[in-house]
Formats: sequence, structure tokens, C-alpha cells
Amino acid sequence: MIVGLIIACEVAFWVLLAAGLAFRYALRMPRVGLALLLCEPLLEVVLFTVTAIDLKNGAEPDWKHGLAAVYIGFTVGLGHATIKWADARVAHRFAGGPPPVRPPKYGMARAAHEWRTAGRWIVAAVVAAALLQAAVWYVGDDGETSTLRAWQSKMLLVIGVNVLIAGSYTLFPKREPAGSR
Repeated sequence: MIVGLIIACEVAFWVLLAAGLAFRYALRMPRVGLALLLCEPLLEVVLFTVTAIDLKNGAEPDWKHGLAAVYIGFTVGLGHATIKWADARVAHRFAGGPPPVRPPKYGMARAAHEWRTAGRWIVAAVVAAALLQAAVWYVGDDGETSTLRAWQSKMLLVIGVNVLIAGSYTLFPKREPAGSR
């Protein structure tokens, strides 16, 4: 049931995003579009509630509960940036908005961009790890929580990889090719 709900939340995320942008730009109803976009966090509330109820009713914590926490964390960390990304492209394509800003390619500007991106992924992983820890505490000492702990280890890996990538752009900034100015 949890996996089906995660899939339904992901589909609903994209449906709400498409509908919100369609109302905002194609139908010229920005308030309705904004209202639809503001419904996005409700999906995570529903998933969180259903997961907590499932655990409360005695379900043994497993990878599905961990995946739900990770999904919520990643939506918290990356959802806003995804909506902004899509909004900029739809506004440009269908509403005469300015072209989307491209990330810098070289130097410390690129490193700063990579750190902002890493920051979003780190927020996602930290929120997921915190939800996983809350689930461990919720289940208590009587339950088997090794799968939840394994998801926490994966979130530490996500953080490490993102710090490594952003750090590499800081320590070894990509140089602009000669003659391209």
C-alpha cells in the first residue's frame, strides 16, 4: 500500500504542477494556478500520515516506510526548485517570459551554483534522515528498525557525494577556454 501511495504522490505532484502551470499561463488564471501549486505539500502530509498510521497499526518497518521518508525529504529539499524550474520554462515558452537563466559554466560562479545545488540535496537528505530517525523512535526498541537505519546510511552517502562534487568545483574550478571571451 505504501509503495502505491508513493507512486500516486509522485504522479499527483506532476499532475498538480502541470495543472497549476496550465491555469497560470494558458488559461490566464494565476490565482487558481497558485492554489494548485500550493496543494503540492498536502501530498507529503497524506503520505506521512498514512505511513505513521501503518506503523501505528503494527506494520513491521521495512524498505517501503524508509522510501516514504526519503520521498518526503526529497520533495521538501528539491520540490520548490523543480517547480521554479518548470515555471520559468513554461513562462518563457507560453507567456513571453524571459528565457530561463542558465547555470554558469566556469570558475567560482559554477562552484557557487554547485554548492546551491548540493545544499538542496543535503536538505533533502537531512529531512529524510530526520524522518527516518523519528520512525525509529516511533517504533521503539521492540521493533526491527535495521531497514530504516540502512536508509539513513544511504542519506549520509547522498550528503557525502554532493559535498564531494561541490567541493571539486571549488578546489578545481573549470576554466573558460582561451579565446571564448
